[in-house]
Amino acid sequence: MDVRREVALVFPGQGAQHPRMGADLYGVEPAFTAVMDEFFAAAGADGPPLRDDWLAPEPGPDFDDCGRAQPLLFAVGAALAFAVIARGLRPTVLVGHSVGELAAAAVAGVFSITDGGRVMAARTTAMAATEPGGMLAVAAGVDRIREVLGDLAGHGIAVAAINSPYQTVLSGATAELDAAQRTLAAKVVACRPVKARQAFHSPLCTEAAKHFCEMLGNIRLRPPAITIRSTSTARDVTDAESVTPEFWSAQLTRPVLFWPAMDGLLGSGSRIFLEAGPKGSCASVLHLHPTVQSRTHLVLPLLPAASRGQARQVFDESVSTALSLSA
Repeated sequence: MDVRREVALVFPGQGAQHPRMGADLYGVEPAFTAVMDEFFAAAGADGPPLRDDWLAPEPGPDFDDCGRAQPLLFAVGAALAFAVIARGLRPTVLVGHSVGELAAAAVAGVFSITDGGRVMAARTTAMAATEPGGMLAVAAGVDRIREVLGDLAGHGIAVAAINSPYQTVLSGATAELDAAQRTLAAKVVACRPVKARQAFHSPLCTEAAKHFCEMLGNIRLRPPAITIRSTSTARDVTDAESVTPEFWSAQLTRPVLFWPAMDGLLGSGSRIFLEAGPKGSCASVLHLHPTVQSRTHLVLPLLPAASRGQARQVFDESVSTALSLSA
């Protein structure tokens, strides 16, 4: 029997970025181009440098800094979403990993793309005032990590993200993360640094969250027109939460509950999950779920893993497949 599937969009976070991600769609896909141009215009003086960094064939020295990577991930994710909507797809749920949740909010209409430029500028400014830190991806669950490291808070380390039962991200100051990496390696627990220069989703971001919250108070927030499954709470965002600045700013200090949030969606229905960003960071995790492995759900990329001139082909093929299978 032909099963018509609902469409979900998944927006990646820091670490997924690469130079020219989605650039082959710029000037070709009208909706994508319009969103990128609106975002760069809203970014003011930062707009032209951001655009130049995005289109440059080689990354600049600051490309992985949150002031570059995150605004571009936000803009590209939102632009991809509006491009697939313009092609006729109608997503019923949006999920974002870390900064990807802000892209989901913009697509759902919680705030405009123009206001999104202001939101990302404020988030970047707030984070720039935090002390340097980092993040560490660990190929183990939280329980195993605690067996090896003991009291994480006592070591100045926080659980920043639960991406799957087998992948956890830790966050903290650089020295503490280096020590944790050595200890984990000694116990044959694989880990690697994430492309981030700040300790996102940890208590080190408390002051940044306060400043970000103050700025969000100047933005008009609306209830979402499309369901957002929050990776901060692992449930749907309520209308009351969506118009509360504290809800969005608290994301900076809360762990990303990506697997718990996705597990609820993957446990029911039959969906097409379109990854609205560079291929791999979210899709690789979703492919671990039994319902994806059984093809109850389908995961498709909207962009290739790296910029090799394939963006238009990947985008066209995934959108065509989704259109043929979606409800």
